[in-house]
Amino acid sequence: MKRGSTQGTPPSRTAQSDQPAPPAAAPAPPPAETLPATFADDLDDFVAFLELERGLSPHTIAGYESDLRQCARFLARRGVTGWAAAEPAQLTGWIYALSEDDLAVSSLARKLAALRTFARHLVRERRCDRDFTELLTGPKLVRKIPGTLTPAEVGRLLAAPAGGDAYALRDRAMLELFYSSGLRASELAGLTLQQVDLDLGFVRVRGKGSKERVVPMGTKARDALATYLGSGRRFFVKPRTASQLFLSERGTAISRKTLWVLLKKYARRAGIQRPVKPHLLRHSFATHLLSGGADLRAIQEMLGHASIGTTQIYTAVAPDRRLSEHERFHPRNRLAPAPPR
Repeated sequence: MKRGSTQGTPPSRTAQSDQPAPPAAAPAPPPAETLPATFADDLDDFVAFLELERGLSPHTIAGYESDLRQCARFLARRGVTGWAAAEPAQLTGWIYALSEDDLAVSSLARKLAALRTFARHLVRERRCDRDFTELLTGPKLVRKIPGTLTPAEVGRLLAAPAGGDAYALRDRAMLELFYSSGLRASELAGLTLQQVDLDLGFVRVRGKGSKERVVPMGTKARDALATYLGSGRRFFVKPRTASQLFLSERGTAISRKTLWVLLKKYARRAGIQRPVKPHLLRHSFATHLLSGGADLRAIQEMLGHASIGTTQIYTAVAPDRRLSEHERFHPRNRLAPAPPR
């Protein structure tokens, strides 16, 4: 795919005024509490393992590190000298302390999963002679049924970036591709020109764990992308712009935060009253495909789910599909009627 090599004139002031204002500078965070070396060294080694060997995203790695640092601070304040000296009762105390802070069950389960993964790593690397999480019990996680938009709501949302200026062309292409291919927000924001093939109609995505998958895109998404690339993207290009697909005013890749702000703005413009977050479009993509008759395994591959169990949650959103499958394939539904006497 060719990208515009020349810089265009800046987008109009009218277009710029509709963009989200830059966030106010956040107050400086308090200095982080220093961890004893007996905690910090093992944690640093684990972070390097996640990055270099597991290939996890920076966002995921930061989550692991934050959860484990929180646990280490809890243990250190109670006189525990290092990970190898941690006892199940002390770790259970950490979980209960978090529960008292009204932390969501899903967040507690995530922190416990991070701790279990870390403990297995320590045993595997012979930094610890036992898995100190073996006797831990965590909160029972009840998987929520994902919310979705109706097809009519999606239609209004995708039509919300009206006009022909560079911002509208970019935002319309982003939303169309978002819904057409069911990408994660980080995947959409990080796309490059080389990952998109308009001729064949697919996008090559590098998802969680650096796993690559090929996802098709619909005709409307292809048309919107072609228009943006031909008439819109060049207005965002700056001297140091690389091959990022969706560009900000600075000529760099658009951020996940900006994507969230834009989605919220267009949802409001489309008259959608409930909160609309990036993952809601991904849920809608999967649910609408399933309702239309798509195979669950195909949806799993397009979403990049490692387990079919993760994808099966969408069957609870589209129960009509299960009824029609039962009517179509169950042998008792295909029995010929008894001949008249």
